[in-house]
Amino acid sequence: MSFALRPTARLLATPASIGSKSSLTEALALLPPIPLYRRILRVHRKKLEPEMRLLGDSYVKSEFRAHRSVENPLHIIGFLTEWQLYVQKLEGDAWIGEKLDKSKLDKMSDQQIGQLYELMQAIKIQEGEGEGDGEKQ
Repeated sequence: MSFALRPTARLLATPASIGSKSSLTEALALLPPIPLYRRILRVHRKKLEPEMRLLGDSYVKSEFRAHRSVENPLHIIGFLTEWQLYVQKLEGDAWIGEKLDKSKLDKMSDQQIGQLYELMQAIKIQEGEGEGDGEKQ
């Protein structure tokens, strides 16, 4: 898996240059794509149940494949930043009970919102909550 990440963009990919004051500031720098990919799969092995691991692993693989040929440094930094935040949260169990930030939801495309909805439905079905299309209130 090769990314078109130029050495200069990689050196500039520090939390200070990203411009957001997120929990990524705890890290010194962004992980390169392949070590980050491996770390995500390793965390999935440790933290997720087998069914969720299958879903998560296939999603991660498809996303990393889809972004393999991206050349825009800002897009690469954003992609790696979000995945690194994801893996850090999963490692620390900070993701349990976390709600989606509205600002991130506003930035999502219609396709991403659709994927998020499908994921929510799959989780509800697995937990036995969402056997119908209606939501509980």
